[in-house]
Amino acid sequence: MSLKVFFLTFIILLVFSGAVNGRRFISDSGGLISDGVHSEIGRDLEILRVDRDFAGGEEESCEQSYGFLPCTKTALGNVFLILVYGYLMFLGATHLSSGSELLLEILGPGIIGGLFLPVLGALPDAMLILVSGISGSTAAAQSQVSVGMGLLAGSTVMLITIIWGTCCIVGKCDIQNSVAVDMKDTRGFSLTGSGVSTDIWTSHAATIMAASVTPFLVVQLPQLLHSTSGRHLSVLIGLIISLSLLVSYCVYQVFQPWIQSRRLAYVKHKHVISGVLKQLRMRALGRLCTDQGAPNIEVLEKLFKAIDENEDGYLSRTELKALVVGIRLEEINLHENDAIEKLMKDFDTSHDHRVEMSEFIAGVTKWLTEARGSEAPSPEAGPDTMKYLDDLHEQTRREHHFLGDQSDESVETVENPRSTVIKAVLLLLLGTVIAAVFADPLVDAVNNFSSATSIPSFFISFIALPLATNSSEAVSAIIFASRKKLRSASLTFSELYGAVTMNNLLCLSVFLALVYIRGLTWDFSSEVLVILIVCVVVGVFASVRSTFPLWTSLLAFLLYPFSLVLVYVLDYKFGWS
Repeated sequence: MSLKVFFLTFIILLVFSGAVNGRRFISDSGGLISDGVHSEIGRDLEILRVDRDFAGGEEESCEQSYGFLPCTKTALGNVFLILVYGYLMFLGATHLSSGSELLLEILGPGIIGGLFLPVLGALPDAMLILVSGISGSTAAAQSQVSVGMGLLAGSTVMLITIIWGTCCIVGKCDIQNSVAVDMKDTRGFSLTGSGVSTDIWTSHAATIMAASVTPFLVVQLPQLLHSTSGRHLSVLIGLIISLSLLVSYCVYQVFQPWIQSRRLAYVKHKHVISGVLKQLRMRALGRLCTDQGAPNIEVLEKLFKAIDENEDGYLSRTELKALVVGIRLEEINLHENDAIEKLMKDFDTSHDHRVEMSEFIAGVTKWLTEARGSEAPSPEAGPDTMKYLDDLHEQTRREHHFLGDQSDESVETVENPRSTVIKAVLLLLLGTVIAAVFADPLVDAVNNFSSATSIPSFFISFIALPLATNSSEAVSAIIFASRKKLRSASLTFSELYGAVTMNNLLCLSVFLALVYIRGLTWDFSSEVLVILIVCVVVGVFASVRSTFPLWTSLLAFLLYPFSLVLVYVLDYKFGWS
């Protein structure tokens, strides 16, 4: 269906192109000298010109993209072109998104999910930024490059204000004990009792997003120091830093699944430790630790003998099973056999598949030491030991919850993986071609509309272009957030932070390379300030907390008009740019 819409739109473009070219031909004939015979035609053409000029039309010729795509100097005509080209860019972004999702189903995270797909997601924006200043004279490029900066700032601001706030609303659940409860939404639009929760990896993504604005600060340094000599050099340094951070971010994304697996494995191991210690404390006839905090050997020996049911002096896997039965392993998606395996790995130092008394005492001692070094309150040797172990167990369960373990998610097998890969590649190629072909005409239409209406091209690109390049991503995020689960909310907000990070690194790298190579002037102080404020405010706020009540969405919404007003005031009232 998408291809049909694409070809239909292309036909409309061709028809419109013919209309524009035909109109230009008639206007050119109006310059002929009348021979008296064709005076009627001349008068008619003169009337047409007067009517056209009265309607606000411009007769200046415009340069057609690729020599055949339509162009016009009128405001209304350029509105039409912006809508058509914007829709085609939206279509390209949709194909890129669909192809990326299919490819991710087949190949999984890692190289594909961490490196390839984020770059593809930022491709439409990068294309528009590139064509905004790559052609024409230096003066023309300096004039048009504000379109690229408008798109860069607009995409960033829209994603973490309007889209962020909308996802918070559609994904809201009841907040209990500072955590949003999955699939429970009974409190309506309570500003404090309803909201969303995300995992710890989402907080890390927000921190990275806040740090990704570093190149902006470097490039802006000469303006802050009121220096003009070092501006070109600062652009080069900012470009190097931006590319370095981009590579580092991609490497982190590639290895993040491995890091997450290791972190989850550690938390599950700690959960087993705290659970087993609780079971031992409940079964012990005395304290596990002495008054000095050392393990109570006498109590541990009695525990060993109580667990050793066949009294052979060793603990088998079957006998150790009694220690993990009451740990509530289902809370951390851990199988009983896996818990026993962790027990054997720590206790069976001789690797003879059984645990001697000395190994048991050494293992419990080791676990008590690890528990004592955790973030929970320091354990006491007396009656508070049980409460301490309860707190430690609850702490590990909560930590596992915020790590967003997906090991219990059913993985669907993709049918016909070969055809799925071919379809994904074709969608990615089609999306890339559409984005590459129609980026330049869209930028021209924005500049022509700006000239016809005297509205700065920055504001047009700030508001309109992000709707074209980020609409599919925004709709996908909102739909996914509506599932009302911690995991879906975490993925949604992580993708938003990741998209902004790629804007701040990949798209900025393209922009800085353009400015440096073409020798353009970096004069975007107010735009940079807007990006800094929005990214740092949202990034720091989201990095220090994991639950967002509904009132936070209102703050996010307010940041969008604040950004527009701030740029206008700084540029047109204080003359920053």
